[in-house]
Amino acid sequence: MLAIAFYVLAAIAVISAFAVIAARNPVHSVLFLILTFFTAAGLFVLLGAEFLAMLLVVVYVGAVAVLFLFVVMMLDVDFAEMKKGFLQYLPAGALVALVLLGELGLVAGAAMSVPVPIPLASDGQAAVTNAEAIGQVLYTEYLLVFQLAGLVLFVAMIGAIVLTLRRRPGVKKQDIAAQVGRKRSEGVELKDIRPGQGLG
Repeated sequence: MLAIAFYVLAAIAVISAFAVIAARNPVHSVLFLILTFFTAAGLFVLLGAEFLAMLLVVVYVGAVAVLFLFVVMMLDVDFAEMKKGFLQYLPAGALVALVLLGELGLVAGAAMSVPVPIPLASDGQAAVTNAEAIGQVLYTEYLLVFQLAGLVLFVAMIGAIVLTLRRRPGVKKQDIAAQVGRKRSEGVELKDIRPGQGLG
């Protein structure tokens, strides 16, 4: 069962990875890339590395979903035209959804059909899982390196904000102190409107 699941997932991963570079529409490429990541996560689960599978899904699929959002926002997409062809792409979308559902069932069936021996520690108790082992090593032996990596990412985020924050003349900017300190007389203007007349 494991061999069958591996070959099916590997074939889907290779085909979807080729479709990423073969698709002309960037949105389709991103969707095929998400399918590739999910399939690779299934292969990690078959290898017993569920932490890496979870990391792949959470980090990469989440980042690609954000990338997909930015691609849709930046491209000049005619949403009215896209909605017209919704029924045309419905079978393809349903097929991809069925493939993902089949992969989940295949991985779950392969993982449950083969009994995984639980390694025992030296004292006879069950050893921790690989996710717990990674957490123990990461937050004990490599705690300083982990914090330095977080500091580097924080500095990179601040640098990106500073580089993109430019003061241009004539551009309106929010002044929170002026908004909070504004009086009612400065923000409200009463108009005496006569019957039958509008605001001039």
